[in-house]
Amino acid sequence: MSDYIGRFAPSPTGPLHAGSLVAAMASYLDAKAHHGQWLVRIEDVDEVRTVTGAAESILLALAACGMQWDGEPVWQSRRTDLYAAAFARLHTHTYACGCTRREIADSRVGIAADGAALYPGTCRNGLARGKIPRTFRLRVPAANELDECICVEDRWVGTVTQHLATEVGDFVLKRADGIWAYQLAVVVDDAAQGVTDVVRGMDLLDSTARQIYLQRLLQLPTPHYLHVPVVVNAIGEKLSKQTGAMALNVSRPLTALHSAAQFLGLALPEAGSIDDFWRQAIAAWRLRLAG
Repeated sequence: MSDYIGRFAPSPTGPLHAGSLVAAMASYLDAKAHHGQWLVRIEDVDEVRTVTGAAESILLALAACGMQWDGEPVWQSRRTDLYAAAFARLHTHTYACGCTRREIADSRVGIAADGAALYPGTCRNGLARGKIPRTFRLRVPAANELDECICVEDRWVGTVTQHLATEVGDFVLKRADGIWAYQLAVVVDDAAQGVTDVVRGMDLLDSTARQIYLQRLLQLPTPHYLHVPVVVNAIGEKLSKQTGAMALNVSRPLTALHSAAQFLGLALPEAGSIDDFWRQAIAAWRLRLAG
């Protein structure tokens, strides 16, 4: 077995669907093509969005599709002490912010890479008069300072450059409801699990520069990245529970697997069994991306 460690990290907001199967398949194929490990992490730190029973449903669907993970699945909700410890290490780079979402939107500074309003820096040098702490933000370097421009070498997309100050702004590490933000949790978990390669959907490409900056501040290794296209619905929205994605039909796993492989650009002959499918798919992936 190689030193490669990959992972699939679904948020349990609903059952596995065609879009999440594509992300799972890409990460699984890349791990198997490199003779590496494939971990599963349940990203349930956001308790507000977590749906009871969804994580168990996702694990059952993966197993029905013949995707066996290495070791026991990890649950973010049981790892909050790790996020608190990392946050404490970042104390010289963080500050309390008392701004509401409406106030940030009304500032009209601009739109960040992920579609959110850019933070205007109102509380960067201390809470404004009359404000109480709501969130905690990470201070990003100013334009032209070291690490303000992050370059990502993505194995699918190629070179991607993002300017943190102008395209992202100071971003939240701890939310107003006390929940640790995705950016911090994923960086801590990838490092703790020894993940060497992150394979996930293109919708998370804009998060990568922020995660690399956090890795540098925390002196953690930076994995290799590969972002695959996301499945969209008829009007171009990413397939998700919010956009009406249907649960995967696990009674016909081969049909779902072939559809996902076709979406990823793998032309495979019709497989007679799940084992046959994976043998063909791993060979095709290795030829295309892992060689």
